[in-house]
Amino acid sequence: MTVWHIILIASIAVLALKLVGFTVPAAWAEKPTAARLANLLTVSLLAALIVVQTFGSARGFDVDARLPAVAVAAVLFALRVPFILVIIAAALVAAGIRALT
Repeated sequence: MTVWHIILIASIAVLALKLVGFTVPAAWAEKPTAARLANLLTVSLLAALIVVQTFGSARGFDVDARLPAVAVAAVLFALRVPFILVIIAAALVAAGIRALT
């Protein structure tokens, strides 16, 4: 099975899941528990994606310039700095560390 087969199967599965979602009654989706679950699931999937992209590599677990950049971004987000400044600061930190190593 090639990568393209996997992508095609995943695309079909996502489309099927989306179509099944249209059959869910609106009353179920409007319940507070369902809304909270959807919000928490979105945040947890995004957090997992960030962790995989920050620490993952072809060799497994890898720590490089991305870790300090994400740490700087987290601190700046906690301080409620505007998003564009957070991105610029994290990029500068990563670039600076890569330039020094």
